[in-house]
Amino acid sequence: MPGIESLIQTEQDGTISFGNYTLNEKSKKQDFEHQGDLYKVKTFYEITKLERNGMFVYESVPGTAVSHFTETDEGITCTLEGYKDSQVTVQLQEDTPYKIYEDGVLTGEIATNMSGKLGINIELEDEKPVELKIVKA
Repeated sequence: MPGIESLIQTEQDGTISFGNYTLNEKSKKQDFEHQGDLYKVKTFYEITKLERNGMFVYESVPGTAVSHFTETDEGITCTLEGYKDSQVTVQLQEDTPYKIYEDGVLTGEIATNMSGKLGINIELEDEKPVELKIVKA
């Protein structure tokens, strides 16, 4: 899964997949409807960014491909792919501690800042997916 061909899509399980880190030029798709919300994705090898209803949801530098992304009140789960390590930032509840799991292993506990953003470094290798789970501590 080096990239999502349509930049963003709904999966059979009701989750979304987005991003394409193999693109040389920035591409975007906006007004993608999913469960009553409108999503916008911008992606290429330098960055992948997702917004929902005009609000920040996800960003990675450099770009990633994200599959089966789902959000609940408890956190976020998804699978990431990229060509090298990425700085991932997600929007969660403000001033809340979260546990970070990579491939089922607890890798840390981080609290979001006053704006609800949480940033983590994810070790990625080309075409080797990492399952990411961020849940309230």
